[in-house]
Amino acid sequence: MSKPQNNEHPPQKPRKEMSRRQFLTYTLGGASAFMFVGPTLPMVRFAVDPLLQKKSEGDYIKVAELSKISESPTEFTFEIKQVDGWYESTPTLTAWISKDKEGNIFALSPVCKHLGCTVDWNKNPAYKDQYFCPCHGAHYTKEGKQLAVARAPLDEYKVQVKDGFVYLGDIIANQHVQ
Repeated sequence: MSKPQNNEHPPQKPRKEMSRRQFLTYTLGGASAFMFVGPTLPMVRFAVDPLLQKKSEGDYIKVAELSKISESPTEFTFEIKQVDGWYESTPTLTAWISKDKEGNIFALSPVCKHLGCTVDWNKNPAYKDQYFCPCHGAHYTKEGKQLAVARAPLDEYKVQVKDGFVYLGDIIANQHVQ
């Protein structure tokens, strides 16, 4: 036997309407969230954007003729183009360029690793054939190895020799001393 079909539908639950208080809570909460997120997103982007940028290999700058490089360090100055936001500048940098025992050319930064003063080559009679920092008495060998006061050797520039000229690139940790 078959069951008789019941055409009646189950009773539906009454639809719950939103109260004025809930509407105001949702509206104010949404508006507050929008007002908080709006200014925060650019700040987060500003903080994270430098981390997302690809670090490009720096350009090499023509600094000196190959014929002017000797075993004794020689000071050369050069300018680089620098862009900081919308501000463009051309700071003047210095490098001490010489040849090592094998005849390879290397260039040292003149910035003392103790407190950032500028070192000079062979200027102090007490420290012959050494870089000397007049600020606190740090001194370095021809290859940039620290002898006193400073905790690290002088940094060096990446070097390329091309078409009879010496080109300098980014500053790196000293590769000539261990």
